[in-house]
Amino acid sequence: MSHAPTGSTKPPWGLLVVILAATFMQLLDVSIVNVASPDIQRTLGASYGLVQLVLAGYQLGFACSLILAARLGDIFGRRRLFLMGMAVFTIASITCGLSVNIQMLIASRVLQGVGSALMFSQVLALIQVLFQPKDRAAAFGGYGTAIGLGSIMGPLAGGLLIQANLTADPWRAIFLVNVPIGVAAFVIAALRLPESKAEQRPGLDFTGAILSAIGLGLLIYPLSEGRTYGWPAWSLLMLGGAVVVLAVLVMYERRLARAGGDPIFDTRLFADRAFRDGALLNFVFYLGIPSFFFTISIYLQVGQGFSALQAGLTTFAYALGAALVSRRAGGLAKKMGAGVLVMGSVMMTVAMAGLVATAHLAGFAPKMWYFWPGMLLAGLAFGFFVPTVIGAVLANVHLQRAGSASGVLATSQQIGGAVGVAILGIVFFGFISGHAPTSAANAAPALHAQLTSQGIPAGASDAAVARFQHCFVVQSRSVDPTLAPPGCRTAASPAAAQAFTAAGTQANATNFTGAMQVGLGAEVLVFAVTVVLSGLLLAEERRNRGARSQVDAQAGLVGH
Repeated sequence: MSHAPTGSTKPPWGLLVVILAATFMQLLDVSIVNVASPDIQRTLGASYGLVQLVLAGYQLGFACSLILAARLGDIFGRRRLFLMGMAVFTIASITCGLSVNIQMLIASRVLQGVGSALMFSQVLALIQVLFQPKDRAAAFGGYGTAIGLGSIMGPLAGGLLIQANLTADPWRAIFLVNVPIGVAAFVIAALRLPESKAEQRPGLDFTGAILSAIGLGLLIYPLSEGRTYGWPAWSLLMLGGAVVVLAVLVMYERRLARAGGDPIFDTRLFADRAFRDGALLNFVFYLGIPSFFFTISIYLQVGQGFSALQAGLTTFAYALGAALVSRRAGGLAKKMGAGVLVMGSVMMTVAMAGLVATAHLAGFAPKMWYFWPGMLLAGLAFGFFVPTVIGAVLANVHLQRAGSASGVLATSQQIGGAVGVAILGIVFFGFISGHAPTSAANAAPALHAQLTSQGIPAGASDAAVARFQHCFVVQSRSVDPTLAPPGCRTAASPAAAQAFTAAGTQANATNFTGAMQVGLGAEVLVFAVTVVLSGLLLAEERRNRGARSQVDAQAGLVGH
């Protein structure tokens, strides 16, 4: 069977909209649950750790299924797998929204992640086969826009849906809203999307599929949940096991390829330097993106007391920037080549440094608009970078390997994101834990003065301030920072309670402002690495161009 649809050569932009709508919806569901976590915890009576599993379950199902889903698309048809994924995702969204307990919600989220992988793993391969090379840059630009909007719109969309009170339990709406979109996308894709498969039908590598799922599961789960439980021994053992299993996977797949088989993880892709270097650059870039939104969301909502809607509006400028330039990145890449990647990396580094300065200057009472310039610049950087790097990675990949390449690329993004969140989480929460005593001590004099002004004896004021400092430190270091430690909820006069609340707000803002500056400083380092890697790609590109020019010149002399 032909790997590309025949007929009209007119670019199928309408189909691209349907495909990218699914991409947007899938990415939206990664972050949309964050804003609903307190509501879910309260209505389902769940522990903090189980609510975190609602977040991690989706990522686990998604990451562990990507490579296998891409291969299944090559074998059985990308349209078929896309439709299957959309159906699974939509059904899982229904069961999420109707969950009667936290266990049902976690299981539904894992299933939702699997459905997402079935869809998402086909998108890049579908773009490869649906669009001619001259139109792919624009199509990848649309893909970058969908990723940018989907990644950042979660908090805003979640805040709006929860505030709208569309259901008895507002959090249910964030899942049920997927249903009409999923049904519409399924119907249109079923009617209009042409089928495509790998030109030479590959075999299904069961051993490789099992090893990849186990290895990625052992890697993603502890990275997602380890911090919540204080990095216990089991999390470290799982990470060690992941290294062993993934190493075995690479050795097995290389041996299978040498024997003429069809490895599910095709290591031959890395023989192409553009794919290898581009995939590494993409991985490093995604170390910084999810971790940035993870920490900025916590900083705004927990540290500064923003509502979910306010936090979403604060970061909306990022999505706006990504949407403005993503479609234009392809045309610019034709003129500048890897120079676009250098530009995007530099812009992102500057944006992170600017946000460090913003967090420092904003102090303890920041306004939403303080962050808009930095967010806009970061979004513009994202919009230039993502479509360009995807085009560079897939430029020389044969259509026969489009599915495998798409699966590897998407999986590297997921691993990069999980590793980045884990590392930055250690840095961010480590600062909060380590500096909690200092932040509490800084708030103590004002609290003592307020209590004394209310006529509370000096000895009692001293004891109350000491208890406040102890409770603040214990709560800052607890697994669930939303719960007051035992013995810290004591009866007090309204004036005294107000004084304690003000002191806690000040100490919290101080602590989180410092943590945010340190976290964003780490982001600056990550994106500075992408500047270096992009520069190396640009240098290699110029060397290759110079070598080709020299060969052409010599050929011209011979011709004369």
